[in-house]
Amino acid sequence: MKRISKVFIFSTLILSGMWACKKDEHRVIFQGGTAPVLTASVADSIPLAYADSNQQALKLSWTNPNYQFNTGISSLDVDYNIEIDTTGSDFTNPKKAIISTGTNLSQTFLESDINTYLFSQLKLQTGVSHNIEMRVTAALVGGQEPLISNVLKFTATPYAIPPKVTPPASGNLYIVGSAVAGGWNNPLTNPVTQQFTQVSTTDYQLTTPMIGDGEYKFISVNGSWDSDKQWSIKTEQASGDPSTFNYDLKVNGGNCRAPKANGTYKIEVDFQSGKVTLTKQ
Repeated sequence: MKRISKVFIFSTLILSGMWACKKDEHRVIFQGGTAPVLTASVADSIPLAYADSNQQALKLSWTNPNYQFNTGISSLDVDYNIEIDTTGSDFTNPKKAIISTGTNLSQTFLESDINTYLFSQLKLQTGVSHNIEMRVTAALVGGQEPLISNVLKFTATPYAIPPKVTPPASGNLYIVGSAVAGGWNNPLTNPVTQQFTQVSTTDYQLTTPMIGDGEYKFISVNGSWDSDKQWSIKTEQASGDPSTFNYDLKVNGGNCRAPKANGTYKIEVDFQSGKVTLTKQ
């Protein structure tokens, strides 16, 4: 009886080992891939001109990374992102442009496209030549196993385009309303603390405490309610309380609604893009 038990146990162990080996043989194991090789239709300088905004600026192309598994080359879709940044930032700039191309192995850009990335996204000065870099990142579904291409370097001179919303002629901008300590008083109660800093001719920024769920507007002349000297946002009611709000700027609209929670917010009014952003500090 003991001998029979030993034979049974031994047989069970052998079968278990065979099953484990069989499972190992069918495991799908990632074995790597080859970083995409990026090439461009222009060598060094990217042509940009307002008169030629609808002309092709450049075409980027790259090779398939051929993701490899122990079962062979992957048949899964590979997604690609093009990154554009200034030279020296090493693609760490929070304002860098990221363009998703899906599963395509090339992307064509108009001059207006490149200009938008440099001027509106990276906030580069117009009329001045800048050194920029581009690369492509490949990844499997869900961003898994990213592979980064070589980096291409270019020079480009972005051109100015008319702002989406006309900026204040006065060069000044203030916040007024029940969302700030000065209230709706106009002339302003605290003009110094309610005044934005003019970062550029079209970009104004202010960091200020805001009263939750209060209302506010922007004005350009202290003491004036003239319709062409006040701005609000198209989405007048903020919902929830995320860390960043993003709205479309509107001339002489209804009152804006502050985030529901009290807090200090950095407000950026960008007349160039016609956007207002509130970022909780």
